[in-house]
Amino acid sequence: FLLSAKLESKTRGKLQKQICQVVLDHFEKQYTVELGDTWTRVRDVLTHPLSWQYAVLLNKFSQSAELENTLHVWGYRPAFQGPLPYFPASLKCYVKRTPGKYPAQKHQTGKLKDYYLLNAASLLPVLALEVKDGEDILDLCAAPGGKSVAILQCTYPGNLHCNEYDDLRSRWLKKTIESFIPDPLINLITLSKLDGRQIGDLKPEFYDKVLVDAPCSNDRSWLFSSDAQQAVLRLKQRKELSLLQFQLLRSAIKALRPGGFLVYSTCTLSKAENSDVINLILNSCSNVVPIDISEMARAVSQEFTFLSGMQQHELLVLPEKGRAWGPMYVAKLKKI
Repeated sequence: FLLSAKLESKTRGKLQKQICQVVLDHFEKQYTVELGDTWTRVRDVLTHPLSWQYAVLLNKFSQSAELENTLHVWGYRPAFQGPLPYFPASLKCYVKRTPGKYPAQKHQTGKLKDYYLLNAASLLPVLALEVKDGEDILDLCAAPGGKSVAILQCTYPGNLHCNEYDDLRSRWLKKTIESFIPDPLINLITLSKLDGRQIGDLKPEFYDKVLVDAPCSNDRSWLFSSDAQQAVLRLKQRKELSLLQFQLLRSAIKALRPGGFLVYSTCTLSKAENSDVINLILNSCSNVVPIDISEMARAVSQEFTFLSGMQQHELLVLPEKGRAWGPMYVAKLKKI
């Protein structure tokens, strides 16, 4: 018991040293106001990575019954057991209640990976998008590629356009696609490094569905910024993110065909980057309307904790102990 306590204390000390105090102080001020008492519970999870949980998304293009058996032995079970409005049988994701990470697979040229490790809440934007066979789909800010991989687990699109403006992240995206998608299917995928704000003008009314998983102040990673100066710079630039997100959404709406659907998502708790951005779009764009996703939220309420008081077209997943998924904000719109 003493050894265990010492190890726990040592680990806690290491984690505490890794936390960037500047970022934590900033979050304390903002989220105490925005989330009230809920922030205390969320903070306890975000600041202790040993309590984080990871889901295992199976790759249907490289799959074996042996892997599913192994996951069962490790205590994993299929996620999303509720009667979801949209859930393709080909999408298989495994989760377990206790923290811990299933061993990652290394990238090997010419060999497909069997699974992708991710935050289970990351699949909610894909489920909200309800992708179908033959559709033209745009993943506007696609790196590192988890949501693009998930889309391809759900359907065979007419074309999946995966765009990533940042050069380093674009290479990461390319490697992810190569690791999970077989050669014949890669012909359905277009990779680009365009400025997402310009795609609407370059490809007006071209897509049936658009996913905007926007650049945001990623709460989990920002809390562990190793460079304090970089953290201060990030926090200064944080105010500019909502303008970028708004511009990306405007571009996405232009790129959508009338009748098409758009899903916006972030991995931050920040109201300025979530509800405020969507409200601004709804108030300034007369050709989009909000779409109710509350049925999806109800169907997965056993899996996730949601912030109460949200509109029917949006949800915010709150990390809590035992359900340490998120943060993940999701909103759905339709172009008319």
